[in-house]
Amino acid sequence: MAFEFRTCRRVAFAETDCAGIVHFSNYFRYMEEAEHAFLRSVSLSVEIRGEGGAIGFPRLSSSCEFLRPARFEDLLDIHLWVSRKGRTSVSYTVVFSKDGVEIARGWTTAVACRVRPDGTFEPVPLPEPLSSRIEEAPYPPLIPRERGQGGGPG
Repeated sequence: MAFEFRTCRRVAFAETDCAGIVHFSNYFRYMEEAEHAFLRSVSLSVEIRGEGGAIGFPRLSSSCEFLRPARFEDLLDIHLWVSRKGRTSVSYTVVFSKDGVEIARGWTTAVACRVRPDGTFEPVPLPEPLSSRIEEAPYPPLIPRERGQGGGPG
């Protein structure tokens, strides 16, 4: 079973703001891209079609803490791990680093849901084979830093 994934991503010019740094919103895209790549690495997808209809994984929550800037052409190392596997949800912790220095960290939780014919969502237990192919990381997830402590923003 898998509990972590590592990948790299080069910052594109279109992902930077007028100050030349990565716009904060892109970190959420990077987290989602890493999640999809993680699932593909274990032959899965965020879209599962079965007898009962399509199952998707809408976000319950997502946050990111920014420690240092990233700029155009920087190569980001992205480390994702499963911080919690619940009955209907999966939570991920993602650490972004550049040249071995942590620059950001994020957290996101997705809930397995069946899409009803009227477009509403119904939470469902994590489907197979997802449930049997991933597990919680055997080490504790990172805790967000308090502002002004330990090199974080502030």
